[in-house]
Amino acid sequence: MTGTVKSSAGLDVRRRRILFRAWHRGTREMDLLMGRFADAQIEGLTEDEVAAFEILIEVEDPDLFAWISGSLPTPAAVDTPIFRKLRDWHLSGGSIPDESPLRNA
Repeated sequence: MTGTVKSSAGLDVRRRRILFRAWHRGTREMDLLMGRFADAQIEGLTEDEVAAFEILIEVEDPDLFAWISGSLPTPAAVDTPIFRKLRDWHLSGGSIPDESPLRNA
């Protein structure tokens, strides 16, 4: 994959900016990790998740990659619900596991 496959048409300005920034991180590994997540999730994120994702976009690539991959412990300030959603999405191969309590019923 060489870049976004998602059109920004129909997205508000804030989400368009996030989508662009997620694909233009500085390192190709983080472009793919953050960009693919943004492609898949940007439309469904709540406003609080959007705000938290904007903060994650500003984290330096080596640190964020180390925390997502688990090679370094994640600082409490970064270990937010959106960070865990991104990490879990990445570790599951690009999907968010169903968290419904009825799933295992």
